[in-house]
Amino acid sequence: MVRSLWTGASGMIGQQSNIDTISNNLANVNTSGFKKVRGDFEDLLYQTQRIAGTPATEETVTPVGIQMGHGVKIAATQRMFTQGALQNTENVYDLAIQGEGFFRIQMYDGTYAYTRDGAFKVDSDGRLVTSNGYWVLPDIIMPENFLPQSITVTQQGKVEVKVPQDGKDEIVPVGQIELYRFPNPVGLTAVGENLFKVTQASGEAIAGTPGYDGMGKTIHKFLEMSNVSVVREMVDLIVAQRAYEFNSRTIQTSDNMLATATGLKR
Repeated sequence: MVRSLWTGASGMIGQQSNIDTISNNLANVNTSGFKKVRGDFEDLLYQTQRIAGTPATEETVTPVGIQMGHGVKIAATQRMFTQGALQNTENVYDLAIQGEGFFRIQMYDGTYAYTRDGAFKVDSDGRLVTSNGYWVLPDIIMPENFLPQSITVTQQGKVEVKVPQDGKDEIVPVGQIELYRFPNPVGLTAVGENLFKVTQASGEAIAGTPGYDGMGKTIHKFLEMSNVSVVREMVDLIVAQRAYEFNSRTIQTSDNMLATATGLKR
């Protein structure tokens, strides 16, 4: 009887973790470059009361055993790196990745991070940066007196801009966008601000030019939106809520059975 109480409790805890994951997905439904997270669950240890194959007689064995489960636990939260929808923004600093790859970002402490969020800006030095001021690598630095609305980025990541010279506009190349992919991108660890960092599970970053060697293309004046499906998340939320209620009902039923047993002696 006590086993069922703790089993039901583990189910409620597991479904609470599931709802927490779904809530985070829904909260980031409009976050550029966000990738949804899925909770993976596994059953707990089993108490074996009889092993399958135990001799029943001199000539026969038991075909099945007796095992009592102890509930569930969350095994992993897996990020789903499927392509998000591309949205036309008409902003000359926006870039989207269509296909595989990440942008490399240099943090304030000199370490590298990676992102799918291409909502870039230009700082006072003309350097291409993220919304939080982190540098985009390789460095993309705009020349003096450049015309902001003349910036162009090809699908292969080549950045050009027009600069007024001698009464006419001259096209000047200012840099090359590089993308990075990983042997196991789901092994990356999220650090917030739409950034990921390398772990031993993800493997080292593999650099490449957009459009070549399996890398995605850079789409200028577009942003990749979140890959969260609101309808699917709402269905998952309903299922998680009902599963939470079912597990709470097993606890209530076990408590009623214990109360009945307690009331046998009056």
